Amino acid sequence: MANKTIDELAQELAGSEARSTLTSLFEEGSFTELSPYIGGSVITGTGVVEGKQVCAFIQDSAVNSGAVCKTAAQKLAKLYQLAVKNGSPVIGIYDSKGGAVKEGVELLKAYSDIAASSASLSGVAPQIAVVTGVCGGIHASLACMSDFVIMTEKAEFFLNPPFISEDKTKGAGTAENAALSGIAALVVKDNAEALKKAKELIAILPQNNLEVAGNDYFAVSDIAADGSMKGEALVKAIADKDSLVELYGKFGEVSYTALGSINWKTVGFVATDKAEGRLAKEDCAKIAKFVSICDAFSIPVVTFVNNEGFALDSKAELSGSVRDCAKLTQVYASATTAKIAVVTGNALGGIFTAFCGNNSDMTIAYENAVIAPVAPQTAAVFLHGEDCNNNEELQKAAEDYAENEASALNAMEHGVVDKIVPAEELWSALNNAVEALSSKRVSTPARKHINFIY
Repeated sequence: MANKTIDELAQELAGSEARSTLTSLFEEGSFTELSPYIGGSVITGTGVVEGKQVCAFIQDSAVNSGAVCKTAAQKLAKLYQLAVKNGSPVIGIYDSKGGAVKEGVELLKAYSDIAASSASLSGVAPQIAVVTGVCGGIHASLACMSDFVIMTEKAEFFLNPPFISEDKTKGAGTAENAALSGIAALVVKDNAEALKKAKELIAILPQNNLEVAGNDYFAVSDIAADGSMKGEALVKAIADKDSLVELYGKFGEVSYTALGSINWKTVGFVATDKAEGRLAKEDCAKIAKFVSICDAFSIPVVTFVNNEGFALDSKAELSGSVRDCAKLTQVYASATTAKIAVVTGNALGGIFTAFCGNNSDMTIAYENAVIAPVAPQTAAVFLHGEDCNNNEELQKAAEDYAENEASALNAMEHGVVDKIVPAEELWSALNNAVEALSSKRVSTPARKHINFIY
């Protein structure tokens, strides 16, 4: 390298496919590469993405199969440190078969520096990992520390290579498995689509936790909300047209989580009835992670509540569902961002406790919403089982309970619901609620952090 001129070195760098991919992420002419002549298996730089100053890197699989040496690792740590200083998002493009093992413990030290820098940035500015090739071992851990992981269909993601496992687990390490296990927020066809999705997230997220998220690109939805809509369909009727980016669609399939906007303001949307069924532990983990990210960047959360409760079976209990339900409730309770709950159907027992009440700043309900400690049929058995002589009388008792004790009107009379609206007025009510809570401020007790349940 010492015998080459700057022009010769620049010509070599210009021929790198990975460098071209990284450059294409940024607005034309805005990319500045950092330390281009060292640590060639990693390319780092800064520039403008969707109007925001962003730090980014790519692992170049054409250089020693992307093996990261200590010098390359130091480049990455320095990039993260720059992001922390400037409050800039980081986009990392992963395609490497691992680290340069021959460098031993010095490499481990460099990796720990990256992890520490990434942790320092967490909650300060968004982090997005784009996995386009192999991402294993320490690299998988680092990528998973990001707020969002985007994978291409043919990418690989694993802590330990599946082929060395005792059971030779089929499917482990694939993008499909990463989506099913809640690691990958998005799985897309190819590299171009992955970069496009990363840009969409950068556009809708704030630059950092001191900025307000939003844009004026989107128009009001041309779909009218009606009382029969559930899950994704209802969110699409409320969110600005074409603004939604669904996340973790294959994980926790009863629930729906997406970033979008209402009247240009970025909003995190949660729906508890994307599909039929009770919320499983996967749904709880998915929603908790999503709301936690929204809270970190002061993105308002709108939750559409319509679910009878959490999974009932003993298998769910044995797998720790109560832990994930508690984590979900704890995340909502501790979140200081604006929280709006909309009860469109059932909000029974723990479901109401998790999403509504004191865990929301404002609770809106449809007139036919059912809000109660237990389902009306269960309440009828508890309260009138001994007095009812047949199923017809029991059904009548359940109907009376639903109409009176479990009604939205009764909930509002007891201060449990703040507002009752018809479906056709829901967009206006939510737009007003988001606006009213836009200056929300909360003083929390002095402490290091919430003792989250894991």
